[in-house]
Amino acid sequence: MIVWSKRSLLAIFWALVVGALLAHNAYLWGGNKIVPDTNILALLPVQERDPVLQESFTHMVDSAQQKLIVLIGADDWEQAQRAADAYIAVLKPHADLLKLSDAASEQTQTDWLKLFQQHRLALVNAQDDLALRAPASAQSKQAWIDSALSKLYSPFAGPKLGSFQDDPFGLFSGWVQARAQETPVRPRDGRLFVADGQRQYVVLPITLQVPAFATSAQEAVTPLLTQARQAVQQAVPKSEVIAAGAILHAAVAGQQATREVSTIGIGSLIGIVLLMWFTFHSIKPIALILLSIGIGCIGALSISSLLFDRIHLLTLVFGASLIGVAQDYGIYFLCNRLGADASMSSAELLKRLMPGLLLTLITTVIGYAGLALTPFPGLQQMAVFSVLGLIFAWFTVIFWFPWLVSASTLKNAHVARLYGVSLARWPLARLDRRTLIAAILFVAFAGFGLSRLGVNDDIRLLQNPPKNLVSDQLKLGKLLDAPTPVQFFLVRGPNSEIVLQREEALKQKLEPFIDQHLISGYQAMSNWVPSSQVQTARRQMIEEKLLRDDGPLAALAEKLGEDHTWVDATRQHILSSSTALSIDEFLQSPSSEPWRHLWLGRVNGSYASIVALRGMSSNGRTTLQHASDGLEGVQWVDKVEDISSVLGRYRQYMGWVVLVSYLAVYVLLFPRYRVSAWRVLMPTAVASIFTLAFMGMIGQPLQLFHVLALMLLLSVGVDYGIFLHEQKNQRDHTAWLAVGLSALSTLLSFGLLGLSKTPALQAFGLTMLIGTASVWMIVPCFRKDK
Repeated sequence: MIVWSKRSLLAIFWALVVGALLAHNAYLWGGNKIVPDTNILALLPVQERDPVLQESFTHMVDSAQQKLIVLIGADDWEQAQRAADAYIAVLKPHADLLKLSDAASEQTQTDWLKLFQQHRLALVNAQDDLALRAPASAQSKQAWIDSALSKLYSPFAGPKLGSFQDDPFGLFSGWVQARAQETPVRPRDGRLFVADGQRQYVVLPITLQVPAFATSAQEAVTPLLTQARQAVQQAVPKSEVIAAGAILHAAVAGQQATREVSTIGIGSLIGIVLLMWFTFHSIKPIALILLSIGIGCIGALSISSLLFDRIHLLTLVFGASLIGVAQDYGIYFLCNRLGADASMSSAELLKRLMPGLLLTLITTVIGYAGLALTPFPGLQQMAVFSVLGLIFAWFTVIFWFPWLVSASTLKNAHVARLYGVSLARWPLARLDRRTLIAAILFVAFAGFGLSRLGVNDDIRLLQNPPKNLVSDQLKLGKLLDAPTPVQFFLVRGPNSEIVLQREEALKQKLEPFIDQHLISGYQAMSNWVPSSQVQTARRQMIEEKLLRDDGPLAALAEKLGEDHTWVDATRQHILSSSTALSIDEFLQSPSSEPWRHLWLGRVNGSYASIVALRGMSSNGRTTLQHASDGLEGVQWVDKVEDISSVLGRYRQYMGWVVLVSYLAVYVLLFPRYRVSAWRVLMPTAVASIFTLAFMGMIGQPLQLFHVLALMLLLSVGVDYGIFLHEQKNQRDHTAWLAVGLSALSTLLSFGLLGLSKTPALQAFGLTMLIGTASVWMIVPCFRKDK
């Protein structure tokens, strides 16, 4: 009869858990269930207190993310068309991925006008509206007559939409011209056209038929766009292709993150394998460490896939650095097995090491928990992923290592002995002259460095797009006079009519800014659908000032040799289009498609819309943000500034969390180490101050991600203190060996984050690199004196 011990049952239980994790991972990867999210916006904080404000930003971003705008330019229009044909020829067979707009077709233009012609009486541009509001006089009457005759006979009087009787005074035509001026893009030869002083461009609006942030979409679309660009260069060698769209940035970020996962993950593994080999000169310790790391990674991936809809690609990049921490528990056990008496079983050794192992896990989890306290969904996901990986690696060491590691497993290598001897030569912090001088020098360095330490909470530190994408985005924005999606006015009201009225009040305050060249214009839903109040007033003014019996229409008929029958028929024809245009009617029509992102509709019990600004100058932002002063329901939104201020607040908040965490860790350590608890904690505190001072010295401004790294440094550094203080025999240097191996592994993993092209991860990695190296050097100084 087989008698199973408690430890045997736990080992079997863990084998079943690992088997389930392997099966789940096979299902995830085999069924393509792991589709990493490459959307950088997933890292941004959610606006918790103002759902309407958050919805407005999301609405603006979502409207743009499925769009791809391509400009194909050449020295003359004929070459530009030929180049565009080559580009289109590559994309056309892939309508399942990319849909080319037919906005310039004649049928589209006709459909676009159809809705507005039914309501033309109320659609008047700002200049004509001002003229209608002016007091009636003989001069104004004559001006209307002259304007009508000019539009009738002059070949340069602008577009003639319909018959003369539809719009004798050109009010509707003037409104259409004003709407056309919201963009420099014009239809030409069945295409969309824009030009600067040097080149003429064909504009190709493209709609993605697949999610922009899906990795599979990026892998399918970006090679196609590259092929199309090459086709353009072959057709017209001196042509230019300018492209902008969220998918281009997401694809670059995805490729960059994939490279970094490989660099950091593989680099860390190779480094750890080499460290284990030089230390133990045996394959088995390497296999055991890789086993604990592997189970930690598959466990973190499995549980995270159940907890989150999608795992962000940067989570996997950050998770690759988990390798440098997850191996600490295995290294600690192996090093102590190396120094333990051969008569002691591994189970007995584990029992002796359990308090230290448990403390290291708890303190490390406290560090990662700091990431989870931030408002960033991406960072919260990274924290959960990392904590899960550490827990699974820890349990692997606890349940399996006593069974897999025996006294004969490890051989004390020469390198390990030489390194262990170095501890005896390490200086100790005592109440002596040498320590006092070192302390004074450190305080001077820290004071000077911290005095030079600035802060920078700019959200743009989160990304580092390639220069060619930035250049294309800027050039395209300038050519198309496109509004920015991150700075706009948010207009709210209890109903849609009030929102439109408040938009109209805002636009009156924005007009002077156009004259001052602070903006080139604005986009607003009320440009297309005036409020009912304005539409009613305009119909009344047109009827009273232009269509009355002794008004400009009758005088115009005299000039044209027409009788009162023509006047009555024209008046009735004009008034037949007097029905009001509603916001719902406009939104349901195809003509509203380019402007739907401006209307939020009903959100959280009220209605809201967006007024976007075109051609905003950099020095005009301060002035523009005060344009809404005194206007009820109108709010200036600068999402870059808003998120940057959130970063600043959370940097300060997390700074206090770090300080409180030091207190929590001290309370956690005190029951075991008593008066020596400060010795466990002090090296990390000194290293953190040194790291901040060093960043001040090199001109590296402090941001949230530096503070988050200091939070994690607390847990990593305290582990080293625990390792040394758990060592009972001062002549046994295996704990110091464990510290060295753990520190080197952490430097390889988190230090490699310093190579990341993502500025946030780079800042995190740099802090961990300096901090971990400092703790490693400092922690022996605070060990107990013999």
